Amino acid sequence: MKPRITVVSIGVDDLDRAFRFYRDGLGVRTEGIAGKEFEHGAVIVKRVQDTFWGGYAGYFQDPGRHLWEVIWNPQRVAQD
Repeated sequence: MKPRITVVSIGVDDLDRAFRFYRDGLGVRTEGIAGKEFEHGAVIVKRVQDTFWGGYAGYFQDPGRHLWEVIWNPQRVAQD
């Protein structure tokens, strides 16, 4: 198997600044991603639910059968 990056998780302390950087600086599409996946063939594998660690998590599968995890972890706050 060829090595590759499969997951990138970035904790930010200034969400607006991060959006400006990734959207305007790098050209990454940041608006309209979440919520449109299902109208384009994604299937819910496990609905979003509260987790024991205080956040939430859920899973969906894209049309290529890749599993995606969507999480929010309030414990992951960037430290200066």
